[in-house]
Parts: sequence; structure tokens; C-alpha cells
Amino acid sequence: MNHSICNTIYNKVSSGTFLYWYAVVSLLLPNIALCFTERLSFWAGAANVLLPLALYMWFFSVARCPGKMVWWAFLFVFFAAFQLVLLYLFGTGVIAVDMFLNLVTTNPGEVMELLDNLVPAVVGVFVIYLPLLILAVIHVRKKHQISVSFQHHVRKWLMEVGAIGLFCLLACYVVVDDYRMRNQLYPVNVCYNLYLAFERNAASENYKEASRNFRFDARSGHDVEAPEVYVMVVGETARAHNFSLYGYPRNTNPLLSKTQGIMAFPDATTQSNTTHKSVPMLLSAASAEDFPRLFHEKGILAAFREAGFHTVFISNQLPNHSFIDFLGEQADEHYFLKKGESAQGSHYDEDLLQKLDEILPKADASSSAHYHYRYRKLFVVLHSYGSHFNYQERYPRSFAYFKPDSRSEAKPENRRDLLNAYDNTIRYTDYILHGIVERLQKWEKLQAKALAKTQAKTHGATCQPTSAMLYTSDHGENIFDDDRRLFLHAAPKASDYELHVPFIIWTSQGFDKKYPKVVKALADNRTKQVQTSLSAFHTLLGIGGIQTHYRQDEYSVASDKYHPVKLLYLDDHDEAIPQEDAKF
Repeated sequence: MNHSICNTIYNKVSSGTFLYWYAVVSLLLPNIALCFTERLSFWAGAANVLLPLALYMWFFSVARCPGKMVWWAFLFVFFAAFQLVLLYLFGTGVIAVDMFLNLVTTNPGEVMELLDNLVPAVVGVFVIYLPLLILAVIHVRKKHQISVSFQHHVRKWLMEVGAIGLFCLLACYVVVDDYRMRNQLYPVNVCYNLYLAFERNAASENYKEASRNFRFDARSGHDVEAPEVYVMVVGETARAHNFSLYGYPRNTNPLLSKTQGIMAFPDATTQSNTTHKSVPMLLSAASAEDFPRLFHEKGILAAFREAGFHTVFISNQLPNHSFIDFLGEQADEHYFLKKGESAQGSHYDEDLLQKLDEILPKADASSSAHYHYRYRKLFVVLHSYGSHFNYQERYPRSFAYFKPDSRSEAKPENRRDLLNAYDNTIRYTDYILHGIVERLQKWEKLQAKALAKTQAKTHGATCQPTSAMLYTSDHGENIFDDDRRLFLHAAPKASDYELHVPFIIWTSQGFDKKYPKVVKALADNRTKQVQTSLSAFHTLLGIGGIQTHYRQDEYSVASDKYHPVKLLYLDDHDEAIPQEDAKF
């Protein structure tokens, strides 16, 4: 009895008809899911299901061996699996341009960390799609086929389904506002986004040639003889909501909260929730409104370098042949701490401090032709690993202040542990930023003493050493904060948790004395609205006294000319849209 049942099941499963419908239905799952997640209208939802259904029915009936056709459709099988994982992760959105680019700019370690903590979604797509691929192989080897009569029936059905689908599509263009097939019909939208990703990647590959002859024509407006050091710290995935400097009830900023000279801007937002766009905007004059200039202009390191500063770029992230790398390589010195053999093992952000310790002593007022390896003016960009998921891997165990922090699987029921681990990363960032400030303070005191001795002998006027630091994050993060159950970042739409980022500026006592007008402007603008992607570049040029016609003081919080402008967001197709339209 049991044997006959097994034979019956085997015969059905091994039949070409079963594989045919298995393939059609499994590829159609994202279409069905998107009808609900995207809240499509009746006509859009019907077109989103019926037209792809007709397409899949036709495709898998082209040959009598559906197993071959499954493998010919492997790219779409991958799309379907990828789409379902993203819907599990974000709850909405098709595979975006940025997600395709993330595949080539995210290091393998990050991918494995994410997949390790997305067990339900990964297991789910494996349960659906792995048997499909295995069955396809078996069918090819055993030459299982669908019957000719079944082919004829299918083609008759698909003509009827396709006709109804086309009618629904036409209705969409008549009834649904702003309907575009390339944006709302899966998998057309995914294929279009893949095309845009290839196009954008090609443009970035041509960047070095396109920007080769670009110049800022920059010069320093500060005293040529005065030693000065400015540090820009680009954080990763740090959201302002979890900084006690901004009122968060947990003490995540025990050091910065007691540091003299700190100005924390409470109303700062990023213009993108993806690293590969937000960081280049921070490091260049490009913003959401004029993002294409990124493809042919150099960045902030080049501007400071033209103005006579020795420039250094230090990253605690893996190089990924993106704009971040290209802009970083415009410095006199650039270091990727995880490059090559050093990519193995843990590299906490404290490694950035160790590298800074090597570089900072060379910024020395005694620099001259005799001391050719030294320089009076130094500009450093530090790109941290910050708070990127998996959170508990971003800080040493000695910084596990909030506990328990061990459960890292991406599930709402693990939020307590996830939040504890995330808050530990912010507390560790506090330690790193305070460490930078301490080093700059020490450097300034040593320079002031050295200059005082030298100039006492020559009876010259004393030069005042100055230093400052600007810190902001590329974007924030979702941590199952409300009933939307959002997690991580980089979804096609963003939440406040992703957009509201820290923006912190520290100025030294020497800087306060020498440039009181700049310090007053910073204080006056502190409570105003800031778009970090727009303001960071111009603010740092203002702090560093870099004069160039590319500097726009109306965007610089270091200027009394600063005024907030309309909040914009750089969408997946690189179009500037109102920030409200980009939010969940």
C-alpha cells in the first residue's frame, strides 16, 4: 500500500507537467507578493499577475523538456529568490538599482554575516527554488517531457490569460495615476533596474578619465605658516536616535557629552540610505539635486590637496572599486586597513586611531625643505566600520556595555539583543571620536609649545596652531522599531531612522581663538535643519579656510550665510525627490 502511494507520488513529481507548473508558480510568487506589499490597485495588481503568468506559461512550453527551460530561466529564478528575501527583510519594494550595485560593492564578509542572520528567509527560498533546480537536472538527464497535447492546451490558455492581462495593462494607463510598466510591473521593473545598474557602473568605471583634468583652483585663506589639522570622520549606519547627545535615554555618549568644543546638530538628515551614494556625496560637492556632477568632478581630498594640505584617506572598510575608493585615492596617502592579507580577522575602528598616531606627528611646524617628510597642514578622512550589521562584530567584548547582546538573527523577537549590540557600537563610536579629539588636543599643545620656543628666539609673532573634527554617518538603520517591522537600511523607501543621522563638529581652543566668526556661525546654525550630503563638503572647506568658486557658503554651517533649503532625497533612479515622498 505504502509502496504504491510512493510510486504514485514519484510519478506525479517526476512528470513534465508537474515541473512545468512548479516552475510557473514559483516564478509567479513575487508577483503575487508584490500585489500586497506594494498595495497595487486592482488593475495594476491584475496586470502584475496575469501578464507574467502568460509569459511564464509560454516560455516553459517553448520546448517539450521543461527542465532545460528552467535552467535557461535561471536569472529569473535568482530574481524571484532575491525578491522574496528582500520582501522578508524590508517588507516592501522591488529589487532596486542600488541593491544590484550593493551586490558588487558589498564585501563577501558582510554578505555572509547578513545571510547567517536571515535564516527563515534563506531557508524559505531554498525550500522553494532548490528542489526546482534539482528536478530540472533530473528531467534533463532522464529526458522527461510534456506532451504535445499539453503544449497545445497551454498555448490556448496563455492566449486568454495574456489578452485579459493586456486589457488590465491598458486600464492601468487610463485609470492609475503615473503608472509606468518599467516601475510597477515585475519582472520588467527588475530588468530595467538591472540595465540602469550596468549603465551607472559603466559611468563609474570611466570616472578617472572623466575627472582627470578637473581642478578646484583651490587655495588656503589661512596663515601659510600656521600649522593646522582637520579630520573628517565618515561613520557607517549610525542613526541619531541612539545618540545620548540628542536625548536618547541610554548613555551612549559618555565621553563626547563631557568634551569641550563639541557641537551636535540635532536636525541633520542624509539624502540617501545607501553607502555607495551617501559617502561619495559627503566626500564631494555632489548632492541629491546635482548628483551627476560626481561622475566628472574630484572630491574634497583633491580640494584640500590643491590648497597646500597634505591629505590622507584611511578606511576600515574593504576596497570595492567604487566612488568611495576613487575619491579616497585622490589623497597624497590612502590606506585600506582591510586590504589584502590584512582583510582577515577583526579590524575594529580603533585601528584608525593607531594609523592616525603614525600620521599626526608629521604635521609639524618645523616642516621645511630639510624635513621634507613633514607638513604644516594636514587633512585626514577616516572611513569607519561604525555600526554596520552584524552589530556585535563591530566592537571588542570589553565594550559590551549593554547586555545581553548575543542574539543576532534578524527577527523582531530578538530586538532587545539587537538594540543592545547596536547601542554598544554607538558607545564604541563615542570612544573613537573622543580618541581623535584627544589626539588633536595633544598635537595642538605640542605645536604651540614648539612654536613659542622658536619664535621667542626670533622675536617673531606666534602662530596659533588650529584643529577641528567633523563627524557624520552615511545613513541610519532600522531595528524593528515599530509595527512596520523594518530592519537594516537601503530599502527603496527610507524611514526616519535611516535618514536622521548624527552631525557633530568639534573645534579646538586654538581654532576658537583664531576663527571666532566661524565658531559663532557654527553655534548660530546648530539648531537649524542640515542636509549632511549637501553641507558636509562646503562646511569643511569653510572650516579649513579653503577658497574656491566651488565652495558655496549658503550650504556651509560654518558660515553666517547658511540657510536651510528644501529637503531632498536621491531616489533609486538618481532623481532628486522631496524627502517626504521617499519615506515609509
